[in-house]
Amino acid sequence: MNDSVATLPVETADLWGVDRLDLDAYLARIGVAARPPSREALDEIHEAHVRTFTFDNVDVLLDTHRGVDLDVVQAKFVGRGRGGYCFEHGTLLAAALERLGYTVERRLGRVGDPPTTGRTHCVVVVTLDGQRLLADPGFGLSLLRPIPLEDGAQDDYGGWAYQVRSVRLGSGRGWALYRQRQSGWELMHCHDELPVYPSDLVVGHHFTSTYPESHFRNALILAQHDPGRHTTVTDSSVTIRRPGQPTEHREISVLEAIDLLRELAVPLTEDELLRLTDKLLTLRGKDS
Repeated sequence: MNDSVATLPVETADLWGVDRLDLDAYLARIGVAARPPSREALDEIHEAHVRTFTFDNVDVLLDTHRGVDLDVVQAKFVGRGRGGYCFEHGTLLAAALERLGYTVERRLGRVGDPPTTGRTHCVVVVTLDGQRLLADPGFGLSLLRPIPLEDGAQDDYGGWAYQVRSVRLGSGRGWALYRQRQSGWELMHCHDELPVYPSDLVVGHHFTSTYPESHFRNALILAQHDPGRHTTVTDSSVTIRRPGQPTEHREISVLEAIDLLRELAVPLTEDELLRLTDKLLTLRGKDS
């Protein structure tokens, strides 16, 4: 019996095609100047990205999502100022950071209880000056800046507090991200350390955007991180969180949700808003 470990071929090509990114246009869109890699520069880029691009599933609901390839994502985000979900955010931010000289890994995770959820969340791990940092630009309540990928690491920035914990996932190690609520620490998601390739994001996106029971197929979710306020809009509610203040939550109609997207200046055309209205009314099964 041969107990030797097989060695896979070494990657020699840029599988992610980051050279296709128009870095100048990306930086102009988020309002940040190019600087050499540093923790300060990384924090600035991450926060600017999260504040510039919404987290949303609009294109999934409209059946107009063109995929998560870098060319498609940058045309949507950089070209139109639109947002999207984790696979898109992770693809774009990782490419920008690599072009700026950072060492980057894309990883997949599970939202909620690991045994009951698929690997349908994408995060980015950045290694800087020997330290690994978790970047998470594509979550509904995203980190504003990366947090050290160390067991027990905590970060409270602008009143938003998070914690990282090392966890066991099957036979390997994983990392869980928690956010602090009044009732204590709430699990957001966990990711493993398996290598991730472009095809993995394609598969994850395909499942998330087409599986009939996917929540992205059945309800609107849009989140926007503004200074001092985080707003989440669904087709049935709006939630506004401000650090240190009670959460505001109220039920709304589909038409009120569409009006809120206009108020938040989400860059959707009137045709997209009209089709989105029809889709949500159909899902809700009523005219509201």
